[in-house]
Amino acid sequence: MAHTQRSATSVFNIRGIAVDPRTLAGIAFIALAAQFMTAIMLAAAMVSGYDFQGGAISDLGVFPETALLFNLSLIVAGVINLLGGYAFYRLHGRGWLLAIFAIASVGAIGAGLFPLDTGGLHSLAAVLAFVFFNVEAIGSASVLGGAMRALSVVAGVVGLVFIGLMVVGDAGTTAAFGPIGHGGTERMIIYPVMIWLIAVGGALVGANHVDDRRPA
Repeated sequence: MAHTQRSATSVFNIRGIAVDPRTLAGIAFIALAAQFMTAIMLAAAMVSGYDFQGGAISDLGVFPETALLFNLSLIVAGVINLLGGYAFYRLHGRGWLLAIFAIASVGAIGAGLFPLDTGGLHSLAAVLAFVFFNVEAIGSASVLGGAMRALSVVAGVVGLVFIGLMVVGDAGTTAAFGPIGHGGTERMIIYPVMIWLIAVGGALVGANHVDDRRPA
């Protein structure tokens, strides 16, 4: 699946337990997406009258009922993305790809530390996260093979297209949002790459637990 060879020295030692970076990266990617998508779902359900179509996802970071849950989830997502990205780097060795993961992580952590009501810092961090999470999917296609390579490109391109639509819509041409509104457009920036993280994470973990031996 990945165009990398496992190295005998490419192992993380966690409390005396050797963990293969492929497994660590896979678990991190799955955990990142699962916790963040769950947090968004729970937060949206916790706020009575939350405008799913017209509101921004980051609105969930300023409502008293959901601020801690949402902002903490963003910070955790950024930290896990950096951890998973580094473990992934131990497999492929592309420094430029690790840098993309790092920038995406900074964006997510920044958006969590500076909620929507803090102004410009949140907007800058959110843009970094939106753009670079999708770019990391596209960039990862260079070290993945087969269906995962295609999925990486599709997920990232879809996200970037909807970033473009969001920019046009927020500039005043609200017709760019279509029937899904601003809220739906933001989710189309995020959801495809979160689904990709779960898929590539499962593929990485599965690669270490599949018996490739064929019956004689």
